[in-house]
Amino acid sequence: MAVLVGGRDNVVSISAAESIKMLAFSVVWGSWIVVKNAAVRAVTPLWSNGGGHRDDVDGDDRVSGARAVDDDTVATASTVATAGGNKAARRAPRDLPPPCLSTTVYGTHSYVKVKGVKFHYVECGDPKGMIVILLHGFPSCWISWHHQIPTLSKHFRVIAVDLKGFGDSDKPSARKSYRVENLVNELAVFLSMLGVDDQNKCHVIGHDLGALLGWYLVHLWPNCVSKFVAISCPHPNVHWEYLPPSSFFNKNWICFSQLPYLPEMDALQSDLKIINQCYQHLSKNKESDDLSYIDAYKYTFSRTEDWTGAINYFRNLPFYRIEPRSNNDSLNKEEDMLQVPCLLITGSKDVSVQLESFIKSTEFLKTSSVRIIDNASHFPHQEQPKVVNDLLTSYLVTVRVQVVQKELPPRQNSGGIVGRMKDIVSSTVQYGNTLKDSVQKRNILPITAMTSSWQN
Repeated sequence: MAVLVGGRDNVVSISAAESIKMLAFSVVWGSWIVVKNAAVRAVTPLWSNGGGHRDDVDGDDRVSGARAVDDDTVATASTVATAGGNKAARRAPRDLPPPCLSTTVYGTHSYVKVKGVKFHYVECGDPKGMIVILLHGFPSCWISWHHQIPTLSKHFRVIAVDLKGFGDSDKPSARKSYRVENLVNELAVFLSMLGVDDQNKCHVIGHDLGALLGWYLVHLWPNCVSKFVAISCPHPNVHWEYLPPSSFFNKNWICFSQLPYLPEMDALQSDLKIINQCYQHLSKNKESDDLSYIDAYKYTFSRTEDWTGAINYFRNLPFYRIEPRSNNDSLNKEEDMLQVPCLLITGSKDVSVQLESFIKSTEFLKTSSVRIIDNASHFPHQEQPKVVNDLLTSYLVTVRVQVVQKELPPRQNSGGIVGRMKDIVSSTVQYGNTLKDSVQKRNILPITAMTSSWQN
């Protein structure tokens, strides 16, 4: 059992029987992947130029900081045919990051060391404003929030961080470095270095894996979080049990990820085909900007070490759950629920999660709302950015309306008793968010897309 200090809950391990079962399945599934890949390679015809393509570009091939490639590597999203047209398309070397990763359009790139781990983050907005921290998913990095940063930075100090093991943050290879207690404590220290504490709280927005980490953070450090938004990720106590079989990242993949080396090698197959599978919504658009983001993700995950840290999350998090510290018999009592207001967002076409898991997540929350975004799958913040941005702004921004002092005109009473009456109206109304979180313990909103603002 792992217990973290500083929160109202415990992070506990699943039972030994469940752990052994998962590890046993990992061996079975891993063996199947090895056999399948061997069969595919055996029957795949070799090309006349030396055969096939190179699937296992390793991190050791980097020379002088460049991501090395050879003549056998295949094409990326931006492919070019050779003059003869008979040779396989080749990808351009990923020596330098695409412009969208290095640009300052989205803010200032900064680095900070937390307990010996370097974190990269992009900061935008008023330096004195309330902090909104953005936690990306898998496989991704800070750039996944490029639609949200400009909008949120109008109201907040936005911090889009590369999680440990991703992007330009450090990528320790040890599996134990990604235990929940390490991840959450490092993130809490990172926030404290930015000025977050009990008096200066922050908002946390997470997507996918980032939201999963966010769940642990708000449970264990609730006094530092004002509001939490989880996109495409239900509560960790139900998340792993409700993975749809049709999802690419289903229980089989979770089991497979427990094995060493094989998942990393598989992820590098076919010029990072896994990236294409995850970001189909970008490929379908066939717009240059969207394709450049695919190249950015492929650059970010082009080496073995780029996958090891990221997959290490899946080698740890499925083994943990959150348990209230209280010894009360009923888990539904208000004092046992998470007190931080939560907004849960999911796409109507998301096949990676089940709607039921979001509804069951509200059983752990005192104040919560669920929104379903129409015509969106697992990346609603990218597929329907305006809808999601309006939703986030309405939920997070506190609107203050000041009624200006007004002096009424003098009025003469016929009896002369009242000579002049002055009525001063001065009031300040703080709306907070018009969701009226305090009215209901759990508020499941209609299953419709968010269009503009919250309704009272």
